[in-house]
Amino acid sequence: MCQIKIEMNIVILGNGISGITAARHIRKLSNHSITVISDESTYFFARTALMYVYMGHQRLQDMQPYENWFWQKNKIQLRKGRVESIDYNHKQLIFNDKQILHYDKLIIAVGSIPNRFGWLGQALDGVHGLYHLRDLEAMERHTQNGLKQIVIVGGGLIGVEMAEMFHSRGLHVLFLVRENRFWGNVLPAEESNMIYRHLLKQGIDVRLNTELKSILDDGTGKCRAVLSSQGEEIPCQFVGLTAGVRPNIDFLKHNSLKINRGIMVNDFLETNIQDIYAIGDCAEMEQPQVGRRAIEAVWYTGRMMGETVAYTICGNRMAYRPGIWFNSAKFFEIEYQVYGDVSAQLKPHEATIYWEHPTSNKSIRLVFDKNSKQILGFNLMGIRYRQEVCQKWIQQGLTIDKVIAQLHLANFDPEFFKRYEHHILEKYNFHT
Repeated sequence: MCQIKIEMNIVILGNGISGITAARHIRKLSNHSITVISDESTYFFARTALMYVYMGHQRLQDMQPYENWFWQKNKIQLRKGRVESIDYNHKQLIFNDKQILHYDKLIIAVGSIPNRFGWLGQALDGVHGLYHLRDLEAMERHTQNGLKQIVIVGGGLIGVEMAEMFHSRGLHVLFLVRENRFWGNVLPAEESNMIYRHLLKQGIDVRLNTELKSILDDGTGKCRAVLSSQGEEIPCQFVGLTAGVRPNIDFLKHNSLKINRGIMVNDFLETNIQDIYAIGDCAEMEQPQVGRRAIEAVWYTGRMMGETVAYTICGNRMAYRPGIWFNSAKFFEIEYQVYGDVSAQLKPHEATIYWEHPTSNKSIRLVFDKNSKQILGFNLMGIRYRQEVCQKWIQQGLTIDKVIAQLHLANFDPEFFKRYEHHILEKYNFHT
């Protein structure tokens, strides 16, 4: 007797990388009805490309990875609208215009929003993050209206992107960083100091150990200056709030969905309510994999979650297993890569080998276990190593001796890039 496949109405709330990946893979695996909802944009766009549009390297339409006909051809319905609440008992989404949409299974993939810590003046015109299309539009609008001075609050990756964007237009940028070094909660001291020096060389003003106290009004609802924790009033026409992001779940609070910092999910990305899943920046793992965080607002993890949940929904139940932590970024011209466990401060059981080029912005850091000598992580500035090689060594538990002996295999392109493995060997031999 043949099994009858029941087609379901799958609704995906959010059209970022997580939601769209889920939609694409559900379509590959089934004939289910798929509806993707977003109140930001009709079509999916690459959020990481926002900076390149402002800098003139791309047009808005270039941020869309798929042609507009792609969605109809693949029978993926796109709906622009804002969902205000969810009726879990009747499996309905309620929009702000009171329209209702039924679902059989719901995937919540609503992403992140910039952190705001209740600063006086944070709602003024000219105060924005760097996450949404409207942030890009605001940056362009203020730039066209005679913007000259910018204050960016928070020293992390998003802040550096915003600084580079404004810097490309010849505008003066000042960073307020509350820590005693740049991105000091993530980068070890040496790498942090390298980035700090590089920002100063680019003409970026960086104030360490300095917090934002309030944003001052010009009397017309626009920002005119910020007041720092040092008592300094700093004139500006734009304030970038880049002190991290948080799950975009305010509209879901005070209901039966289990929420902590994000929407709580199990290994299969299932929430506490049947037929509801959460993926991407808004999802918080109940039991994160060793070496991973409960919430990871990273592009590639959102993509992996989207693919994983698609298999589960389509009948092939699959656990989310992100593997070894990795990330990459750029601080202006300095490329940054991390594989495995590299913390801002060494843990008691860890040891490290660090080499930094005397004249260039290049460095290599290897972190390993003091006792077993097993490699734990790689931190790279201005030098590329192959992800698959580094991750394999970490997974295999190779000792630091064997890693150093084979380090040339990790070179991204040994034919064209200068090699620095001998410096690491010299450092290791010196300390042992």
